[in-house]
Amino acid sequence: MKELLYIDCTMHPGSRTALLAEAFFDALDKTKFHVTTLDLDAMDLEPLRNESFRTRQLLLARPERDHPRFDLAKQFSAADVIVIAAPYWDMSFPSLLKVYIEQICVDGVTFATTETGLSGLCRAEQMIYLTTRGGLIETDGPLDQASAYLRALQNLLGYKNYTCIAASGLDIADYDWQSSMNEAIQCAKKTARSLAD
Repeated sequence: MKELLYIDCTMHPGSRTALLAEAFFDALDKTKFHVTTLDLDAMDLEPLRNESFRTRQLLLARPERDHPRFDLAKQFSAADVIVIAAPYWDMSFPSLLKVYIEQICVDGVTFATTETGLSGLCRAEQMIYLTTRGGLIETDGPLDQASAYLRALQNLLGYKNYTCIAASGLDIADYDWQSSMNEAIQCAKKTARSLAD
């Protein structure tokens, strides 16, 4: 059975992003995946600063990576599939997701520093990003720094494939937002089913 790590940054139950994620997991073959869900809003995540940052730097100076501070990074690195769900906020995603990413970017766990540069250590075959946007935002366009960032992060962490599934235009008056949402839901379901192949 493969390990699927679901990073839930939908921010509140019943949100449009949560509905998109729900459609994905409804279509997922649960007999082939063990799903671990991280509800970021319910976790005690803090940005790296002050004493927390200094302690982490001291731990990173040691060769061992056995401290609990690195457990999230180990979990991320060991996943076969990673699914992130987060809404489009302020040209990107909620800062809570960035705080989580800071926690899992650990030299020696999710990436390695070598003589020729950085090398990803994450074994995931797929990173799937589920998002909803109020405006007509083009994925990887100049106004979308969320998907662009996660695609760039692939170079550091090493997950093999990256897919963004987005519903856009959901807050525009007189726009057929239902079609956009339905299209994203169908794409999410198709992607989930394809993971069983």
